[in-house]
Amino acid sequence: MFNVLTSKALSEVLRSNGYKVTPQRLAVYESLSKTKSHPNAETLFKALQPQFPTMSFATVYKSVEIFDKLHVIKVLNTGEDSFRYDADTSNHQHIQCVKCGRVDDISLDCTAMCDSAETKSGYKVSGEELYFYGLCPKCRAKESN
Repeated sequence: MFNVLTSKALSEVLRSNGYKVTPQRLAVYESLSKTKSHPNAETLFKALQPQFPTMSFATVYKSVEIFDKLHVIKVLNTGEDSFRYDADTSNHQHIQCVKCGRVDDISLDCTAMCDSAETKSGYKVSGEELYFYGLCPKCRAKESN
């Protein structure tokens, strides 16, 4: 399930944590909440330019930093030059195509793996981030032609 905040809920979270609610911040989050493509800050900036021609890249970047700090988005580090962002904060994993860079959500039950990590490390696991890599269906089809 795609788990995101409404504009009203996001505004309340921002205000209650001492941040200003601006149209640009709301637009950055809304843009993230309407996609499953896991964009980076540059992609978000380019998508929002027509609507907010005076908005700077720094505004987009600062917005996602705030959203991360408030735990209303996930920051994905898939080993690329820039981070990607996901407004779906539900527990799920990601898989990335090694050819085209596409990132998709997948949902796996990682209970056994977390239990094993606790047993082997002595830690109490509070969360996990798991990435898989391979060829997406489109790239696989291109390779077989």
